[in-house]
Amino acid sequence: MLNTEYIRSLNANYERLLLGEKPEEKRYQYCMISRGGIRGLLPCSLRYIDGNAYLYYDITSRQNIAQLFDKKVITRQWLTDFLWSMRRVRMEMSRFLLEEGNIVWFPGHIYQDLEKNDFHFIYIPYCSEDTGFQDLMEYLIEHVDYQDEEMAEYLYKAYEQYETAGEVYLQSKFFEDAERLRVPQKQVVPESDDTTDRQLLSEQNKEQQEKELPEEKVTKEDRRREENGHATEKKGLFTLWENRRKKEKQERENYSRNLQLTMSGYAVAEETVYEEDDMGKTVYMEEQPETRETRHRLMTEEGKLLVSLEQDTYTIGKKRGEADLVLEEPSVSRLHARIVKETDGYYLEDMNSTNGTLKNGLRLQPYEKRKLEEGDEITFGKRILIYR
Repeated sequence: MLNTEYIRSLNANYERLLLGEKPEEKRYQYCMISRGGIRGLLPCSLRYIDGNAYLYYDITSRQNIAQLFDKKVITRQWLTDFLWSMRRVRMEMSRFLLEEGNIVWFPGHIYQDLEKNDFHFIYIPYCSEDTGFQDLMEYLIEHVDYQDEEMAEYLYKAYEQYETAGEVYLQSKFFEDAERLRVPQKQVVPESDDTTDRQLLSEQNKEQQEKELPEEKVTKEDRRREENGHATEKKGLFTLWENRRKKEKQERENYSRNLQLTMSGYAVAEETVYEEDDMGKTVYMEEQPETRETRHRLMTEEGKLLVSLEQDTYTIGKKRGEADLVLEEPSVSRLHARIVKETDGYYLEDMNSTNGTLKNGLRLQPYEKRKLEEGDEITFGKRILIYR
C-alpha cells in the first residue's frame, strides 16, 4: 500500500506521499509532473522534509471516490463519466510519453470535483508497486446499482477479463466494451397530419404482418429463448460474484473460529461450587443504578436542536441531496465533514473541506477522525455547533 497522509497547509489540502528513496529530480517523469498542466492529473510538487522526500498532491475542494458511495449506489451516468475520464487521462499519458501503469487506481486516491464533475488522478513517477486497478474494479462491482443489469454485467465481465489479460485488456477492449453503456437517444417519428395516409399505412402493415405470421412466430420463439439464455447468463455472473464473496467470508469465519478454539485452553471460566449449607439461603442483590439513555445530537450555540444522530454515518455540508444536514453557509463545503458511529462512540471526520473542521478549537487534518465527547464545540467553516 502507498505510504500517504493528509496535510493541511495554509489554504490548501494535500495528500502527501513518502518516497522510499531520494528521487532523481531531473529525470523526465519528475520534470513533467512538477511542471503541471496535464489534464486529469492532480497538481504535484516534490518537497524535502527532515531528509525525506515527499510528493505533495493538491486535493483542495475534491472528494476521494471511496467516500462518495456509503449510502448510495453507482449510477450509469456517474460510471460513464468516470470511464471517459479514465480513458482521457490514459490518452494524456501517451501524449506526454508517460507510463500509464504509474496512475494510482485505488478508490481512496481518486478524486472528484463535485462542482465541475471532473475526476483527478495521482501519478507516481517510476512506480514499482501495485497501483490498485483490481481494487478499483472490486469497489465498482460492490457499489454498482444492480437494478441496471446491463451495467452490472459489463463490470463483472470487465473484472473477469482484467483478471485474465491484465493491462492488455485495458489497452484493447476495456473502453470499447464500455461503449454499450451509453444511453441511446429516443428516436421521434413525426406524425402525419393526413388521416387517410395513416389509415392506408396501417392497412399495409396489417397485410404484411398476416403474410409473415408463421415466420414471426418462429422469430418470437427464438427471441424468447435467446432472452432466457441471456438472463440465465446474467444470473450466473451475479451468482459467481456472490459465491466468491461468501467463500471469502466463510474463510474469515473459519479462521476466527479456529483461533477461538486454539485460545480456549488459555482462559477457562471457573465453575462456582455451592456448599450444601448455602442451599435455601436468600442472596442479597445489590441494586444497580438505572442506565441513563444516551442521546447524540447536534445543536446550535443557542440550544436549538438541529438533528438527532440515529444513523451510523451522518454527512454535513451545503449540497442538497448529498448532505444529511444541510448548512446554508458560504464557508461550508459541499461535503464538509461527517460523523461516524464506531464501537466506542461517535467520531468527527473532516472530508477535505476548504475552510476546515475544528473540534474545541483544534483543526482536523483532511480525513482525520477524532472522538466526540458530550459538550464538544464543532466548527464547520464559520458555523459552530454543539455535540450533546
